[in-house]
Amino acid sequence: MKKVYDNCCGIDVHKKLMVACFIHGREQELREFGATTKELLELADWLHKGGCQMIAMESTASYWKPLYNILESTGLNAIVVNAQHMKAVPGRKTDAKDAEWIADLLQHGLLQASYIPDKAQRELRELVGYRKSLVADKSRE
Repeated sequence: MKKVYDNCCGIDVHKKLMVACFIHGREQELREFGATTKELLELADWLHKGGCQMIAMESTASYWKPLYNILESTGLNAIVVNAQHMKAVPGRKTDAKDAEWIADLLQHGLLQASYIPDKAQRELRELVGYRKSLVADKSRE
């Protein structure tokens, strides 16, 4: 199968843990990172130094948002993949295997990106959501 990306990374995103599988050439490197800003910046730096062309991340909740924002601000290309679009493969029971599978699918161009609005739209949505919660709190009081 033809490779779309020589240097790419698949990331399995969780609340407190990011498992990243970075494929560069014929080699594959697996690392774990925490979810703090410092650790996410280390992840972005690691991918920048390795010459990563594209990053795909799978997340079933909104835990992808901080990572996506950091990757975007550092100039790295990233997509968020819907977990349902990735078919369940028997035997993949660990986060490391998930990250490897994401990276392999990305490398061969088999992933469909979820829609992510631009930064200004995301910030507006966040602001409106915050306002709604403040209005609800005020009403409750």
